[in-house]
Amino acid sequence: MRTIIIFAACFIVLSSCKKQEEWLDVKSNRSDVTPKTLKDLQALLDYPDYMNDFHPGGPLLGSDCYYVSYNTWQAEVTYAKNAYVWKADDFYAGSVNANDWSSPYVCVEYCNIVLEGLQKIARTPENQAAWDNCKGSALFYRAFAFFNLATTYAKPFKAASADTDLGIPLRLSADVNERSVRASVKETYSRITDDLKDASALLPAAALYQTRPTTFAAHALLARVCLSMEDYANAGLYADKALSGPYKLIDFNSLSTTASYSMPVYPNHPEVIFYAKGSTSAFNTLNGIVDSTLYRSYASNDLRKTMLYSSVPAFKGSYTGSLSIFNGLAINEQYLIRAEAAARAGNIVAAMQDLNTLLGKRWRNNTFSPLTAANANAALDMVIAERRKELPFTGTLRWIDLRRLNNDGRYAITLTRILNNQVYTLPPNDARYVLPIPDIEIRLSGIEQNVR
Repeated sequence: MRTIIIFAACFIVLSSCKKQEEWLDVKSNRSDVTPKTLKDLQALLDYPDYMNDFHPGGPLLGSDCYYVSYNTWQAEVTYAKNAYVWKADDFYAGSVNANDWSSPYVCVEYCNIVLEGLQKIARTPENQAAWDNCKGSALFYRAFAFFNLATTYAKPFKAASADTDLGIPLRLSADVNERSVRASVKETYSRITDDLKDASALLPAAALYQTRPTTFAAHALLARVCLSMEDYANAGLYADKALSGPYKLIDFNSLSTTASYSMPVYPNHPEVIFYAKGSTSAFNTLNGIVDSTLYRSYASNDLRKTMLYSSVPAFKGSYTGSLSIFNGLAINEQYLIRAEAAARAGNIVAAMQDLNTLLGKRWRNNTFSPLTAANANAALDMVIAERRKELPFTGTLRWIDLRRLNNDGRYAITLTRILNNQVYTLPPNDARYVLPIPDIEIRLSGIEQNVR
């Protein structure tokens, strides 16, 4: 595969947490410029457009969090329209829109440039912290990009078939002329978890900005990845490590009831471990109407009904504090991961403790009565229900949950859309839970297309 990637060239020192708009001078050939110093490499990793800002939007478009009117659907671009109705064939319809695929691979390319650049810079006592941060960050960003790609373009991890199911191309070299092939799902997830484990040992406990990863971010992403793999024991272990960081839950009673967007604006969100945002669309922002079943599931004294949604109801509670969809890592997710791991292990007390800690910060003052569960199955039911209500528009999480919960008859559901009196459905474990690879990539690389 010869993936066309634009490379970065201009390197500067960050002087504040304000995003820099002239970090990189675009070059069309890697030979135009080669980063030579740790400062150069760090500047490449600090480029937000590919490290923090472009995470796949397709999975959210296909989720059951919202619906749109027929007119809104008609006005959208081909990719968004077809993702919304889970179209099986001719998904791209000749469109070259491939951002969900190409943007993560640009991130991967930057990371590989950094990792190869570090091989030419000696690690010394004087530069040890900066050197380790660069390597740990590159491994973290690459793992995050691979995971986003895997949850969009590869089958869910299933131990019985992971050796033979098609994963994604694992680009591990900065050489764009190196031919790529699709790894297996097992190889894909092994690379993701290995990169994150290595990153966690290299990254600092504190970063200058929430856009840079820390050891807690690596553990939080490991928890998310392990949960998607149904490796619940390790998901709970890594969530526990992530929750040992210097983060705290927001008391929703302290938030404004009149603000256009309820959440604190980056970088002032105390729950955020790592800041990233996803692709936006009229579907999931301005014109998407929150699923009525989801909206009705909130009790009257549950402040999430007020803080996450406007009266339409439309979503307004992104952890970006803006219109953009949050796809980063935060401790509310980690509490739910640890609670689910505990419930699945039969530890009812621990599961309820984490769930009640979270919900105690979400309900109106003096109205929340701690939940109790008669058995582990009841505890798990509560955790799954609250996960649905706490994380509805957090990047790709609902799509990931749908894919893994499809394996459990208690939680598997059929998704339904109705547009202009036409009904569209997506049954559990349907092949359309894996998006097609962009046509242009298939033509350029010859890699195998996903079966829809």
